[in-house]
Amino acid sequence: MLYLGGKTIEPEGPMSDSSTLRPILRIQFPGEHRLGHGKIELLEHIRATGSISAAGRAMDMSYRRAWLLIEELNGMFREAVVSSQRGGKQGGGAQLTPFGEELLSRFRTMEKNTLAAIRPDFDWLEAHRSPPSED
Repeated sequence: MLYLGGKTIEPEGPMSDSSTLRPILRIQFPGEHRLGHGKIELLEHIRATGSISAAGRAMDMSYRRAWLLIEELNGMFREAVVSSQRGGKQGGGAQLTPFGEELLSRFRTMEKNTLAAIRPDFDWLEAHRSPPSED
């Protein structure tokens, strides 16, 4: 569960319990670009807060780092993923574009489909792993 600016958000990934194994989907684009859980989580925080800086703070990253990740995401696709407005009297803001919403939804669906496809092998791993340590 995430708590952001007075809002409670349930994680949307395929498995949110930290005591269980979970697959992590990462898509490698040609070149150096990747799409994975970090950028997707950043998009979820932007959707929830309407702010790149608040989304970055929620993930313990600087505004600059969050902004660079959004800039990278916007450059990876033909359409913008996030639109933003500079601050000022009215204040700034950021929101997912319709394409960004679709990207987020499709990525979460890909995660669920990936888990469903590997479920028998994944269950086998879970049944045979050592119990988590109590650190």
